Amino acid sequence: MIDELDAAFDERDEGKGRRRRGTRRRKSGRGKTAAAFLVVVLLFGGLAGGAWYGFDRVSGYFTTPDYPGGGSGEVVVEVMSGQTIAEIGNTLVTAGVVKSSKAFVEAAEANSRSQNIQPGHYKVRKEMNAATALGLLLDLTNKVSNKITIPEGRTAKQIYKLLAEATGIAAEEFEEAAKDPLKLKVPDWWFNRNDGKEATISSEGFLFPDTYELDPDVTAPEILQMMVNRFLSVAGEMDFADRVQAERGGISPYEALIVASLAQAEAGNAEDLGKVARVAYNRVYSGTFPCSCLQFDVSVNYYWELTGKPTKASKDMTYEELRDPDNPYNVHDKAGLPPTPINNPGKLALEGALDPPAGKWLYFVAIDKEGHSEFAESYADHERNIQKARENGVL
Repeated sequence: MIDELDAAFDERDEGKGRRRRGTRRRKSGRGKTAAAFLVVVLLFGGLAGGAWYGFDRVSGYFTTPDYPGGGSGEVVVEVMSGQTIAEIGNTLVTAGVVKSSKAFVEAAEANSRSQNIQPGHYKVRKEMNAATALGLLLDLTNKVSNKITIPEGRTAKQIYKLLAEATGIAAEEFEEAAKDPLKLKVPDWWFNRNDGKEATISSEGFLFPDTYELDPDVTAPEILQMMVNRFLSVAGEMDFADRVQAERGGISPYEALIVASLAQAEAGNAEDLGKVARVAYNRVYSGTFPCSCLQFDVSVNYYWELTGKPTKASKDMTYEELRDPDNPYNVHDKAGLPPTPINNPGKLALEGALDPPAGKWLYFVAIDKEGHSEFAESYADHERNIQKARENGVL
């Protein structure tokens, strides 16, 4: 205030042309201004630094955590049937593959192919960018599985051996798992018979021949369950059980399955499957063949394999062996079909047993090295076909 009064007097005196003596000189404001400016700079600098630190902390909550690169090492993860994208993301996070499930979900939302991820086990890498991880799950070459093909007509024992070689699971584990087909979800009505014979419960015939992809950690019961499910699916698509009962004169579906297995074993090629099935039906059910005995040598061999004995070609089997009373699969002097299927027939054999061509054939013999057979109604015609087979070097 004093400075301001002095200034006012100075201005008054100067206005009169006189200079007042003894007045005090104004103090300079430069020091104060510089200090104030420094305080402001420091204040705003601190605020800006704090604001930047806060922004950096907050922005972390809005940025999706993701690894920057393609990852390293290798890990196997499982995508289960029915899993959502978020659940797959959680699986990947748990395995250390992606940094966050959110990153995987966002990568999937940006890729229209993400809905094509298939269940199974996949080889991926640890600490991967989510989009790259998604790409590996969409590439089926990264899918880990043992692919195995089971050919038509293999017996259960032969199938157990093939599965053991493909999976490293002991054949005995498959044999143990197959002891109770009801546990493998074969419906109990499948074992009903209408021919007066007691039903024998067996997994034989229900292990459908096909190509299967086996996950690395699959168990013996799970594999056999898969094969049974495939059989039930194929038989269901064919309406096998209903059509057999409606069209095959009261023969049960299980008996028709046995016939399919016999045709699969005896026919040298697919085109003869139905005709061989017709011969089996004619011999057992028509009443026109001696004792209604099947007289197929393949069933004898099946029992030998089942009990660990070496099998033989038909020409090497003796009369006594073919008619062994202790062999339940002896169909040479025992009427009717064997107790169970003798192998696991494929779809064409099932079709042949379901709808065989019409004919009164009672005999057949392979006549060439390609496996084609000639069929006959009489034994005289059959002998002529046998002679033809000999001429062609088959017998």
